[in-house]
Amino acid sequence: MTSETLLKFPCEYPLKVTGLHNDEFRSVALGIVHRHVAVKDVLSIEERPSKSGKYLGLTYNITATSKAQLDALYTELTSCEKVLVAL
Repeated sequence: MTSETLLKFPCEYPLKVTGLHNDEFRSVALGIVHRHVAVKDVLSIEERPSKSGKYLGLTYNITATSKAQLDALYTELTSCEKVLVAL
């Protein structure tokens, strides 16, 4: 069985994560990202609060090195109770 992907690694990849707007969510999300992505490969972090301010959208622009890396990252993010959505 082959793992097919349209991505050519390494590549720049926007990882979007949403949770409640608080420092704990921000810290937990960053901790998960750093377990899978070297600090030097986190190119930028963008924050967008929802109109009501209840939710926070984070976009981590990273250098992804493999499909396995992205799969592991998404698995950990989606299993975290603080993360509502990971795209």
